[in-house]
Amino acid sequence: MRLRMYRVDAFTDTVFCGNPAAVVPLKRWLDDGVMQNIAAENNLSETAFFVPDGSAYRLRWFTPSAEVPLCGHATLATAYVISRILQPAKKTVRFHTRSGELTVARKGELLMMDFPRYKPQRCDPPVGLEQALGARPAEVWNTREDPHYYAIFESAGVIRSMAPDMARVAALHPYQVSVSAPGDGEDFVSRFFAPGIGIPEDPVTGSAHCALIPYWAERLGKTNLLARQVSRRGGELICEDMPGTGRVRISGRAVLSLTGYLNV
Repeated sequence: MRLRMYRVDAFTDTVFCGNPAAVVPLKRWLDDGVMQNIAAENNLSETAFFVPDGSAYRLRWFTPSAEVPLCGHATLATAYVISRILQPAKKTVRFHTRSGELTVARKGELLMMDFPRYKPQRCDPPVGLEQALGARPAEVWNTREDPHYYAIFESAGVIRSMAPDMARVAALHPYQVSVSAPGDGEDFVSRFFAPGIGIPEDPVTGSAHCALIPYWAERLGKTNLLARQVSRRGGELICEDMPGTGRVRISGRAVLSLTGYLNV
C-alpha cells in the first residue's frame, strides 16, 4: 500500500522551526496498529490521519507510542494540507475528533483554530514535581479536562533555562507537565514535557493552551494574548480567550517541509 504523506512545521513560517507534524490523508481508516507503527516510524511528536466525512473530516492523532485525544499543532498542520494543497478554495475546515468538533478558518497566512476552553484550578504540587523540573514553581494548576499539571513561574528566564529530569517527569504519568511564566516581549511563555507518551519535550503545544489561555487572560486582564513556546525550535501562538462560548481561539502559521509517500 502506498500512502501520501506531508510534513508541516506548525506555529511558524520558517522551515526547521515550530513543531513538525506528519499528515496522512486516507480514504478509510487503517488498523490502529498500522497507524501507531507509522507514527513510531515517523518519530515526530504527532502524526495526524484524516478521512473524509461528508463536507468535514474525521481526524486522529498518534504520538510515537500512543493515540491522544487532542493535538493542536497537528490539527493546524492538517488544516494547512487541506486548505493550501488538497482543496485550496476551502476557507474553513471542520474536523470530528475525540474532543468534539474542531474548526480551522484560513485568514491570509493565519490558520485560526476553534478549540475547547479548559478551566484551570489551583492544586497542591504533586510529590516529585519540583525535583523533576529542577525548580520550585510559584503555583501549580490542573484541569478536570485532561491529566496535566501547569507549573507557573515568575521568570521567563527560568523557563528558557530549565533542564528537567525526564525520568522523574515520566514518573508523573499519566500527567503531562507544562511550565509557564510572564513573557519578556510576549504575554507569556511556556514549555511542555510528556515523556510518558513518547514526547520528552514538545516543540509547540496547541492543546496545552486550552488551559494556559484562560489562566493568563484572567491574570493579565485581557482576552487577546501573544504566546511563545520557548523550546529549542520555538513557535508563536496568537491566542484569544472566549469564556462566554466555552472556547479559545489559537492561531498560527505553518510551512510545508516535506512531501512524499509511505510504503505500508
